Amino acid sequence: MTHASALVAALRSVALTVPDLALAEDFFTRTWQLQVVARTTDALYFRGAGEDHHLLALHEAPGPASILHVTLRAHSVAALTQAMHSTEAAGGRVLSAPAPVTAPGGGQAVVLADPDGRVFQLVYGDERLHPIDDAPDMPVRLAHVVLNSGHVEDTRQFLEEALDFSLSDRTRIMAFMRCNSDHHSVALGDTDNHALNHIAFLMPDLDAVMRGGGRMRDAGFPIEWGPGRHGPGDNAFNYFVGPFD
Repeated sequence: MTHASALVAALRSVALTVPDLALAEDFFTRTWQLQVVARTTDALYFRGAGEDHHLLALHEAPGPASILHVTLRAHSVAALTQAMHSTEAAGGRVLSAPAPVTAPGGGQAVVLADPDGRVFQLVYGDERLHPIDDAPDMPVRLAHVVLNSGHVEDTRQFLEEALDFSLSDRTRIMAFMRCNSDHHSVALGDTDNHALNHIAFLMPDLDAVMRGGGRMRDAGFPIEWGPGRHGPGDNAFNYFVGPFD
């Protein structure tokens, strides 16, 4: 088994822009079964059943939905400074040095960009919540995020050198990168752009995956792919397109 990252403990959350926060709140609470844990004048923060303060942060902005950043949880406060130096050595940029986070969730964070401009926030000491018991259809945490890349091997090398990720699996079009015991926390899709491909949420069990598929269909969101089980990772899945393409 490949090693765990010395810098990154886990994938924490993903931040996106959406054009309609009211529509987003209805979808992610009523249909997707997350809970709003914090809100500002132009943003919503959603938690799952696990201890992460939030899994998803949505910021209102005109135009198509797009990714702002991926938040990773660091092993230590020292890892923030180490990641800053290793990112620069790997050809990335430091967008902000380690500093207190003023947004909901708190902690201290360093904000980094890879050579293609993808933004990663590495946070330590962020708020943890009490897990929600008896929530059979509520996502527990993020399972992984898949990012498109026009040159997967270069992006893979950056994650390895800057954040100490390692390769779990490689297919013709995907590189699966791990930072802990999960098969992958970040995957890279071979495409002609650098956009978000998809976000995966970990459900409590297989029955919750299947019930979620029915709930999404009932709400007018058909299954785009699935149900099925992936080869790399052996995870059961259903894929959906939400209210924002």
